[in-house]
Amino acid sequence: MNFKNIIVEIKEAVYLITINRPNHLNALNNETIIELNIAINQAQKSNTTRCIVLTGAGEKAFVAGADIKEFVKYTKEEGEALARRGQEQLFDLLENSAIPTIALINGYALGGGLELAMACHIRIATENAMLGLPEVSLGVIPGYGGTQRLTNLVGKGKAIEIITTASMMTAMEAKECGLVNYTCKKEEMSDLSEKIINKIKQNSPQAISKAIQSINACLMEGVNGFEIEKKLFGECFQTKDFIEGTQAFLEKRKPNFN
Repeated sequence: MNFKNIIVEIKEAVYLITINRPNHLNALNNETIIELNIAINQAQKSNTTRCIVLTGAGEKAFVAGADIKEFVKYTKEEGEALARRGQEQLFDLLENSAIPTIALINGYALGGGLELAMACHIRIATENAMLGLPEVSLGVIPGYGGTQRLTNLVGKGKAIEIITTASMMTAMEAKECGLVNYTCKKEEMSDLSEKIINKIKQNSPQAISKAIQSINACLMEGVNGFEIEKKLFGECFQTKDFIEGTQAFLEKRKPNFN
């Protein structure tokens, strides 16, 4: 499929999605969210995809927020529908992906852009990146899961500070509070992400999928994560990856999960 707002590259089992609206600082409009939904679903349906990577085109931004022009005149009902649609089509899709998702934050990650990064499983930011949720300065709150995911990542007190001050933070500050996993120089991002991806690819995709599902269960209201873990642990015993992994261990060789 030909996309207007994103670029998709597939290489060595990695699905790289670049948000390609540099003249708009890669702002998320409705059309881009739909295209991202299609691309991520395609990646998840592939039997060979081992990692999904998101980044932004250009020198300035990962994603500098949502496209405010699209919803400036929305009603209350339209605003709620916008948030619900975006969360279901994209942000929840990323967080619940059975395939690891990585955000390469190569510049501004503000508002919906930071929410997009937080929906990914792993975040790497270049040293020049600036991150924040400035929505309250516009008279609104984060609507794509930002209040929830930020609290889960940095804790309630820090989340309230970040959101109520509408301040931007540096990549190093983001790392110190647990918002991003790694920071690096811009020229080092490709090598660092490749190193992490290669480590992921060495391990069982079936076990990784169940591990992500189990980890996400701890954040679900009314769900006993320990019970989910027990169930998924048991399910591992009937997979081909378990047979290969344990056999390889006993034979003192590297497992082949391909």
